[in-house]
Amino acid sequence: MDLEGAPAIAGNPIKRNSWKAVLTLAYQSLGVVYGDLSTSPLYVYKSTFAEDIEHSDTNEEIFGVLSFVFWTLTIIPLLKYVFIVLRADDNGEGGTFALYSLLCRHARLGTLPNCQLADEELSEYKKDGSAANHRNRIGSSLKFALEKSKLLQKALLGLALIGTCMVIGDGVLTPAISVYSAVSGMELSMEKEQHQYVELPVTCAILVSLFALQHFGTHKVGFIFAPIVITWLLCISSIGVYNIFRWNPHVYQAISPYYMYKFLKKTRRGGWMSLGGILLCMTGSEAMFADLGHFSQLSIQAAYLSKHHSLETDYRIGFYVSVPEQIRVPVLAIAILAAVVGSQAVITGTFSIIKQCSALGCFPKVKVVHTSSRVHGQIYIPEINWTLMLLCLAVTIGFRNTKHMANAAGLAVITVMLVTTCLMSLVIVLCWHKNALLALCFIFFFGSFEALYFSASLIKFLEGAWVPIALSLIFLAIMYVWHYGTLMKYQSDVQNKVSIDWLLSLGPTLGIVRVRGIGLIHTELVSGIPAIFSHFLTNLPAFHQVVVFLCIKSVPVPHVGPEERFLVGRVGPKGYHIYRCIARYGYRDIHKDDVEFERDLVCSIAELIRSEKRGSSVDVMEEVEDDDERMVVIGTTSSNLEGIKLCEEEEVRTSETVVKSPERLRRRVRFIVPESSHIDEEAQAELMELMEAREAGMAFILGHSYVRAKRGSSFIRNIVINYGYDFLRRNSRGPSYALCIPHASTLEVGMVYHV
Repeated sequence: MDLEGAPAIAGNPIKRNSWKAVLTLAYQSLGVVYGDLSTSPLYVYKSTFAEDIEHSDTNEEIFGVLSFVFWTLTIIPLLKYVFIVLRADDNGEGGTFALYSLLCRHARLGTLPNCQLADEELSEYKKDGSAANHRNRIGSSLKFALEKSKLLQKALLGLALIGTCMVIGDGVLTPAISVYSAVSGMELSMEKEQHQYVELPVTCAILVSLFALQHFGTHKVGFIFAPIVITWLLCISSIGVYNIFRWNPHVYQAISPYYMYKFLKKTRRGGWMSLGGILLCMTGSEAMFADLGHFSQLSIQAAYLSKHHSLETDYRIGFYVSVPEQIRVPVLAIAILAAVVGSQAVITGTFSIIKQCSALGCFPKVKVVHTSSRVHGQIYIPEINWTLMLLCLAVTIGFRNTKHMANAAGLAVITVMLVTTCLMSLVIVLCWHKNALLALCFIFFFGSFEALYFSASLIKFLEGAWVPIALSLIFLAIMYVWHYGTLMKYQSDVQNKVSIDWLLSLGPTLGIVRVRGIGLIHTELVSGIPAIFSHFLTNLPAFHQVVVFLCIKSVPVPHVGPEERFLVGRVGPKGYHIYRCIARYGYRDIHKDDVEFERDLVCSIAELIRSEKRGSSVDVMEEVEDDDERMVVIGTTSSNLEGIKLCEEEEVRTSETVVKSPERLRRRVRFIVPESSHIDEEAQAELMELMEAREAGMAFILGHSYVRAKRGSSFIRNIVINYGYDFLRRNSRGPSYALCIPHASTLEVGMVYHV
């Protein structure tokens, strides 16, 4: 074990995405994002005319639907999402929960119980202007009202969770309706009696294959699916141009909004109810990506149907009837593949939003597999994937009807859009600091448009729209129970933590024998001494020479830079050798669970020791006061180029040795410090103590605190805490870093709190 000098390393240039990487991601996005929007022609017209709307020779019904489709795509995906909502991304991350996270940084809405003032100093907070003080009077009043009212905070969290649950419901419904609608094209090439026995098994087989592919990750799936989308877009564009020139070159006259008025005036209640089918043209906009180039896809059927009014309703009206008979078979094959592609966007989005909710304490811990080492954020969640598959199969087998699936999917899509509109109106005032009148105009203009579609979808509750509501209630109950139980558990940990006076009364030896090694105690507390520590000291005859209270916490930002990863401080006097380390991660960050994390942890403590003796901190450090504990912001070893490095090897070179460890140790450890650093004897002794402890090994103490409802609690509280939260806790994942630690070095102890 050596502590030796090393020359300072030059600044490491930041790697930038090359044009090749950007083009690769753009190519992959075709297979993930465009797919959902481009498969709309498969079911929009069939779902719209499922309300027994009669066709007339004037084509007012056909042109009216096309006009609705055009202006719906123009107003919501293009105007709302592309020009406005995309500008409110959470530093590159999207979704309803990302918008909520953005609001939490501008107003202390507090979904996480372990938030600290030091977290607001993160650079991610400052990127979006969170620290700006120039607010208008109404914005300041709104911010004050939200921070003061617990009821408003719960309502806002509930709104975000409803949107999140509907996204999950969309992840169930979109694959079902997309694949089922594509497979239904076989009805034109076989007898109806034969078709009904083939359609369902083929659909289920394709759905199973789709979800089985997810473990390959977005990177590989995107490469597989992108050529299919390109082929599909070329195919339907060619068919659209053919139908326009072959049947009705004047179909684009329907772009006039006057046809919307004529459609509603003539069809009345039936036309209003058909809006639930029209809104399906926007599926995929939840991914916040749309383009007017897709309008030509929807003109395929309009041009054909305007000259064919005598088709059998419900059976033969649909996408495939507008395809020339000579090419229906190859188009059917491409359509089925495109439907699979269209489902990929919502499945991938479901994975992302579940990870966000889990990181911010609103969903049980699940296993997150990062499928790409190069592209950040591409993930796969096995439990969610197979759950979605089972629910998707249940919906498909249960309905066996495109109409009911469309009603269900439509309500899920429009609810997500309504929630996004509500959250965006708050973002305009609180985050962008714009005039409240602008926010009111936004919510009334887009909200009224979406409310019209929402009412048309909600009235079909008994005809399939109950499915997303039922799914949302189930997932909402899971999220609420987990969030409530997590809050109660943390509050119990805070109430039962041990005072520093108790620790000081024990003396430097803690009243027991201090053995060699590092004792790493996992705790959720960000300050104070956890009760589990006093439990150890009163029941064990010995403890480690170095004790570290480790808290791995999530903060409401997408990413925490490596240079701001750790908050490190002391607990008690120096002679006690007790430290606190808080590892901070954003909800999109990858949690390290290997040897590299342990090295970063030890080096962060070494940097704390060095910074105390240096009298000043380097650029990557900043001192903060948090609950009477002096904490230092320290980056990882890779980001702190001028910091102490940890070297572990079997044979130690004796050159430039400052402190030498006993030769009897098998593991040889040394700290490499910059040449410019001057470390006195006291700091060297403390560093040697830390190195000896590292050589002896690290023991992991996983403390588990369980909560139970107090005797005399209400019936609902008993159900939520004793059964709901307890079931979710027992079936969720533990700390991510604990998955790979050796069982021989792990000790788990639990404590029960009554709340």
